[in-house]
This record gives sequence, structure tokens and C-alpha cells, in this order.
Amino acid sequence: MQKRSDARKLGSSALQLLRRQVVRSVRAGMTQTQAALTFGASLRVVSKWMRLDREGGLRALALKRRGRRAGAGRLGTMQARRIRQMIIDAMPDQLKLPFYLWTRAAVASLIAREYGIEVSLVTVGRYLKAWGMSPQRPVARAYERNDRAIGHWLKHEYPALARQAKREKAEIYWGDEMGLRSDHVTGTSFAPVGETPVIRATGQRFGCNMISAITNKGALSFMVFQGKFEAAVFVEFMGRLLKQFTGRIYLIVDGHPVHRSGQAKRFAQTHKSRLRLIRMPGYCPELNPDELLNQDVKTNAVGKSRPTNRGELMSTVRRHLHRRQKQPQIIRNLFCEEHVRYAAQ
Repeated sequence: MQKRSDARKLGSSALQLLRRQVVRSVRAGMTQTQAALTFGASLRVVSKWMRLDREGGLRALALKRRGRRAGAGRLGTMQARRIRQMIIDAMPDQLKLPFYLWTRAAVASLIAREYGIEVSLVTVGRYLKAWGMSPQRPVARAYERNDRAIGHWLKHEYPALARQAKREKAEIYWGDEMGLRSDHVTGTSFAPVGETPVIRATGQRFGCNMISAITNKGALSFMVFQGKFEAAVFVEFMGRLLKQFTGRIYLIVDGHPVHRSGQAKRFAQTHKSRLRLIRMPGYCPELNPDELLNQDVKTNAVGKSRPTNRGELMSTVRRHLHRRQKQPQIIRNLFCEEHVRYAAQ
């Protein structure tokens, strides 16, 4: 057989084929020295391939990824594990680092402070990838939130409420309110690179407010109004809710001062045979499914329209919400989001 070129110059697929050919030839009776000369490989490499074949067969000859192993570097295993856990457990400012978010520079600074090891940003990026981390848009959380109270709500309070509502054949409504502005814009528009698209709209600024309540079965009740959100408005909304649904209602809301007002409490007490007003822990809007309806209204109603006055804005919002009332599957789908899935039962 004619001697072939140096095996080290072969591509991955050709090298894989060569390995198999060498092993099969030695299996058939060729000596390792003859195989090395015939196939252009060193005797040491042929010996290594035969050892792999004895230990695992032809499958053991599969090529492994070349280059530096992801995450390999100057940090030891335990050091890398500790740095990763520190990133997960706290933000840079909590660790007294001069950064607000976890960037590659922040991680490099943390490694240098903890272990006196200087690493490049490229190396930090390789570490982060190996640790299963990626750059993500952070979610803001209020300093005032009580994580213990929130955990108790998720594990004990709400499950107990859900069981009691089922026994009483009551419907659980999640309520919330928000303000809407005429200058709210969402979405993108194609345009030539470097030329920002211009949208014509009125220079006047006006707004309105809405209050809504939804259930995990797809029901939606709402009220669009102008002016401040006051106790009288909330009481009016609760009255409408009692007229629209004839059964017993559990209305879950946040800790807004209006929800805690004496007028709201008196109304709930007067109608306690049909209405129970429940407040969630403070500063956890992400746990209220109705917040997702608010985002839907901002994105798909206000954000994609150009009202010229308050009347048009209110009409746009009402039309969108009336449409959603006829689409209960969309309301139900809101409860499929991971952070509110607990309320789907």
C-alpha cells in the first residue's frame, strides 16, 4: 500500500475514518508498526488508538472537541463554583463592588478581589458560558418587598384560599388598575439602516385609567374612566362585578391605599355574603395575573394606535377589552406564564 500523508494534517472527518481503518487493519493481522508506516501515523498514536479500541471498541475512537475546554483556566474547580454561586446569590453592589449589574468586568473584578487572579474579559466570557449563564434583561424588585411574606403567600395563603373558594363555589378574581398615556409607543418599524423611522402623532398629552379583574377560567370585567383612582371608583367597580357574576366572589388585589380605604372595607363588609376582599403581600406585582392584561392593553391597544384626544383613547381601550371578553382563551393563557402559574388552579 502507498504511504499516505501526515495524519496530523487531516480534517476531522478524514481523521475519524483513518482511525477506524488503522484499527481494522491491526485487527486483521497487520502489526502496529506496519499500520503506522502505511497510514502515515506515528507508532505512539497507533498504539493509543488500539488501546482505546480495546477499552471501548470503535465508538471510543470518536473525536473529542479540540481546543481549550470551556471554563478551563486559572480558577480551580472549587473557586469557580464559589464565584458562580456568589453571582447567583447577590448583585455586585450587595458584594460592595462598584457595579450595578453583573457584567464581564464585574465578574473579573470579583475574581481578582476574592482570589487575586487577573483574567481577561474573554476568559470571563468563557467562564460564564461554561457556568450556564447568559446576558439577560434584569427584572426590578422593590427594596420594600417582604420575601418571607411572599413565600408564605405562595406556599400557604393562596392554596388555602383556593381550597376554601372551591368549597364555597366562589370565583377568584384578580384585580388591578393602571393609568394609560397617549404617548405610549411599543413595537418596531422597518426602515433603512441608520434612519430612525418617524411617527406622526398629536403633540398633546392626555390619558385615562382602567380597572379590571380576571379569572383563570377566562372571565374579564373592566371599567375605563378618567380622573384619579379613588375609593368611590373602586366601590363602583366592585358593585359592577357583583352584578355581572351572581355567585360568591373572592377579589384579590394589591396593597394600594384605595384597596385599604375605609369605604372599600365597608362595602366589602356590607356584601360579605357574596364578596370577600383579599390583599396580596406588598410590592409583588409579578404575582398578579391581571398585570399581564395591563401589559396586553398597553402593547396591543394603546401602543399600536394614535388617538388624537382622550375620547379616542378611551374608545380604543374599551374596544380592545370588549374583544378580549369574547376571547376567554387569551385570558386563560395569561395564567400560563411561569410567575403566575400558581394561580391557574
